[in-house]
Order: sequence, then C-alpha cells, then structure tokens
Amino acid sequence: MPLLTIPKIEQRLKAHEALIPFVSESTRQAAVAVILREGTSGTEALFIRRAERPGDIWSGNMAFPGGHREAQDQDLQATAVRETREEIGLDLNVHARLLGHLDYIDVNPIGTTLQMIVAPYVYALTGVTPELSPNHEVADVLWGSMRDMYYGESRTSRDFHVRGETRTFAGYGIEDQIVWGLTYRMLGQFFSILNPEWQQ
Repeated sequence: MPLLTIPKIEQRLKAHEALIPFVSESTRQAAVAVILREGTSGTEALFIRRAERPGDIWSGNMAFPGGHREAQDQDLQATAVRETREEIGLDLNVHARLLGHLDYIDVNPIGTTLQMIVAPYVYALTGVTPELSPNHEVADVLWGSMRDMYYGESRTSRDFHVRGETRTFAGYGIEDQIVWGLTYRMLGQFFSILNPEWQQ
C-alpha cells in the first residue's frame, strides 16, 4: 500500500503515540485540523491563507484551519472542529472522520513572549468536497499535494522580515504561496511519523 494514501496514513497515525507537553495554567492552548482528501494526483491537504490583519503575528500566512481553545470547547479536538467550521464553513463531524493526531507542538513565535501548545488533528473527507464558505479571517483556501511536499518537489524558500531583519525561511510552494514556519514544522513531523527515516 503506497505510503501517502489515506488508509496508510491512518494506519501509521493509529500506531503513533502522540507526545503531549506539560501544560501550565498560563500556557495558551490551540488546535488545528489537517484535512486530507484524495485528489486527482493523490492525497491533498487543505490550507488557508489568513487575511491580512494588523497585530496578528500570523497575518497573511498559510496555515491549517484552527485557533485558540475557548471555554465552551470540551477539549482541543472540539477546538479544531469549531474553528474549522467558523473559518471555512466545513463541519468535520459531518463531512470527515478523524484519522489521529500529531505530537502537540510547543510554540514560542519569533519576536513574542507567547507560550502556547498547538494540537494538530488529522481528518480525511468522507465524500465529495463540500462547498466551503471562508469567513473574514480567511483570504483563500488552497489544496496542496502531499506527494510533492513529502518528496521535496514543492520545497522552496522565501525571505521574510522578522524582528527588524530579513531572514530566509524554507517552506513548501503551493500556487503562488508558501507554507512556512509553524505549519512547515507540523508537516515535517507528520512526514516523520509516516516514515521515521524521512528528512526535511
């Protein structure tokens, strides 16, 4: 069975014991949904391009749907489901099934004092991709080839201005956008779960 098919991905995720870092009372919690579908050229992952917003450290970036945990969320999986529904109008409880989750990531964005953990949950669509309705926080929705990312065919780099200086960051090119930073790290972890010998 090819490595990047949804059944194989599910098999590997179910065998993976995800690492969950210590969470203190002051640690902010967030979750994202890694949404997969079988496209014409193989398995694809959904990405959003965040709208440009002053004061948002991820403004304009490519990301998985997600956001911060709120008081009404039963757990971080519920956060991923709620945020996906709010951001792109996709109800994961209706149109997808959970395959598993990646290690929770301890986040400390460059240029901030923010301490946060992000829990990535992996879902697969169960039928035809429903019509999506992005809200004001989302500028665009794009699908990227898992194969192209895994084998490095879409790997690229771009200069970003961070803390007053220009730095070059690696990422994956999707159309005219680049997946870099935290989401790029998540994909690296994802591919390492699928194949422990994989190297970014």
